[in-house]
Amino acid sequence: MNIAALAHTAYSDVSAPIKTERSTEYQIFAQITHRLTKASADDLISFIDLAEAVHENRRLWAILAADVVDKHNGLPAPLRAQIFYLAEFTENHSRKVLAREVTVDALVEINTAVMRGLRAGGATQ
Repeated sequence: MNIAALAHTAYSDVSAPIKTERSTEYQIFAQITHRLTKASADDLISFIDLAEAVHENRRLWAILAADVVDKHNGLPAPLRAQIFYLAEFTENHSRKVLAREVTVDALVEINTAVMRGLRAGGATQ
């Protein structure tokens, strides 16, 4: 690709919305929650999909937990504590999902509630 083509591509879509941190977080939660909802543990192929979705969700919540324990995190302390608690719950519940003791419903509900909070705070604007 030549310089002119690169310049044209860089400036071609000026109407694209600017992504905020909240909108990015919302998008990640939405993608993972969709995968959790779609996955079913009825057969081996679906269980593999479920395990991958649960793993992605665990990674997301591990990142959130690490972020809220950082002393430079700007969220209020009570909210940070709640997020950390949800991360712990998600980890424990995920183990039970993979052992086929429970369904993913609680994980989906938690993620959906977080998405509502992100949306209320301007994630989709």
